[in-house]
Amino acid sequence: MKITKSEFGTTKNGSTINLFHLENTSGAYIEIIDFGCRLTKIVVPDRNGDPVDVCLGFSTADHYADDDASLGAVVGRVANRIKDGHFSLNGKEYQLAINNGTNHLHGGIIGYGSKIWESKIKDDKLIFTMNSADGEEGYPGNLTLTVTYGWSEDNELSILYEASTDADTLLNVTNHGYFNLNGEGHGDIMSHELFIDADEITELDDSQAPTGKFIPVDGTPFDFRTMHTIGKMYNSDYEQLKKFGTYDHNFVINGTGLREAAVLQSKETGIRMTCFTDQPGLQLYVANQPMKIPGKEGVPYAEHSSVCLETQHYPDAINHENFPSIVLHRDENFRSKTLYHFSTF
Repeated sequence: MKITKSEFGTTKNGSTINLFHLENTSGAYIEIIDFGCRLTKIVVPDRNGDPVDVCLGFSTADHYADDDASLGAVVGRVANRIKDGHFSLNGKEYQLAINNGTNHLHGGIIGYGSKIWESKIKDDKLIFTMNSADGEEGYPGNLTLTVTYGWSEDNELSILYEASTDADTLLNVTNHGYFNLNGEGHGDIMSHELFIDADEITELDDSQAPTGKFIPVDGTPFDFRTMHTIGKMYNSDYEQLKKFGTYDHNFVINGTGLREAAVLQSKETGIRMTCFTDQPGLQLYVANQPMKIPGKEGVPYAEHSSVCLETQHYPDAINHENFPSIVLHRDENFRSKTLYHFSTF
């Protein structure tokens, strides 16, 4: 495994943004920048052996600075939504920034995707660390978060999250990668085939926050237990899909521990991506509006040009006792792993 470092650009306040290139002996590679701990490229072979970049991203540092869609970023302290930005912890009430309608989304106004992370290369891994101060965006506790990226000889991206805090706080982190297995900037993903190992989703209210109820996927457009195209039931009148205009829902992944959660594949290129996680949920998001910023080489990203498979805890978990807890206790160590394995068929 070869890891190289180069300068990508600068932030708006003049700080240097570094780019890291991880390449295996077959020539497949990923690229990551320390601004937001962001995945910027994933280049893997298609069924003919030709390289395809399957990860949406931008060409310049300014574009990443202006991005409001968290392309490729690690998001937190709490990914997804917290209803009304409000929660209670240890008998104390907390109010977070409201940045998504009436709700708090992906950690607030200035999320982890807009910070420069400390970086180091150790053996064949790339390690990023970020300190989040007590009171940042309204969260309690000084939090230290480490994200370790790996890239294997058989084209598997590994993401290891580790964290600790000096006071009880909340934690639910994920990577917000946007994928198009036809190649970024090459059409939509509606013909992509998808499998998700989930019997239920968490129901959403009108603000797109969970109600606390679970909906069986059987007989609904959310049943991906048998692989089918994303577009097959996309225009259904089913209430949970129609009122939000797209898939942007948390799936309750079956089983526990590190297991296969989802499979995404393109018949056009023959590229398959298999997602493994130890997290209880997976947010399926189909981008249903054009990106405000042009993609790599100036190519615009139209609606439906990407899909996200975000491994995480359930949204708004702190406000629902029947959801797995996202409380990280003082001096407790958090550790979670997600894998995206690329192959062909």
